[in-house]
Amino acid sequence: MKSVEDCYKKIKSNCFKFIFSQETKENKFKNKERMLKKFLIPFCFWIKSKVNKKKPFILGLAGGQGTGKTTMTSIVTIILTKYFNLKVFKISIDDFYKTRKERSALSKKIHPLLMIRGVPGTHDTNIISNFFKGVNKNKFTKISVPKFDKSVDDRFSKNKWYKVSSKPDVIILEGWCVGARAQSISQIRKPINSLERTKDYDLKWRKFVNLKLQREYKILFSQLNSLIYLKAKNFKILQQWRIKQEKKLWLNSKKKKNLKIMSKGDVINFMQTYQRITQNMFKDAPKYASIIFKLDSKHQINSASYKKK
Repeated sequence: MKSVEDCYKKIKSNCFKFIFSQETKENKFKNKERMLKKFLIPFCFWIKSKVNKKKPFILGLAGGQGTGKTTMTSIVTIILTKYFNLKVFKISIDDFYKTRKERSALSKKIHPLLMIRGVPGTHDTNIISNFFKGVNKNKFTKISVPKFDKSVDDRFSKNKWYKVSSKPDVIILEGWCVGARAQSISQIRKPINSLERTKDYDLKWRKFVNLKLQREYKILFSQLNSLIYLKAKNFKILQQWRIKQEKKLWLNSKKKKNLKIMSKGDVINFMQTYQRITQNMFKDAPKYASIIFKLDSKHQINSASYKKK
């Protein structure tokens, strides 16, 4: 407990400053001290215990849309950097989305739904794999990593990509489908929403996405040293959180031109493409994740379960 208190004193200012920067008038972070002391600081001590200076510790952080993955990753990065003096590189699997042009080609060749970013098959897994290979080399060389602009639904130009100039001690890959696993053919046959019933009646889209999980994504996720899962109560609450997230994106991007910000109806339709994998992860991810953080309906971490390995 003394270590937690000591850590809290040293990181409080930086963490609170970041949290305040993320708040809006409608959405304030509550129980900040409790979240840090009871959950995030102990989590950082756990990460520190796993670090091997020879190779980066690659951590996957998964959770449905709007669960707070990016916020949690940012706070954890502050703690690991400020208190533990670790070099941390955090990135979202969203940053590895294929470009609009690439998705357009995919949508014409395979299925129109592949124009919509999100599902396995819409990321450039080769870039992620090459990034993992690059950071694990004994002789490290500077790496550029893509950055995606959701407000215009396309990748940033290369001059705005992330630059990894030294080998990280910890890499955090966060994303809604990080660690997701494929389903059986019998499971994907039955549609679970109107989008699957009307837009994918021949199963082409579902089969393509599932095959990607069986192959490229399985290989990719096997390179994670541990998976952390943020578990929300249900899919409906994720829709509500995602709508708030889109509103925040609009507030932060309203000066830009050619915005691709979604309305409430757009978000609900958009999230139907995520529903199958998200609901499957509700059921299966807690079985293989190293740590499960359960979230209540108010977006607060309610409990943390650490698996003994």
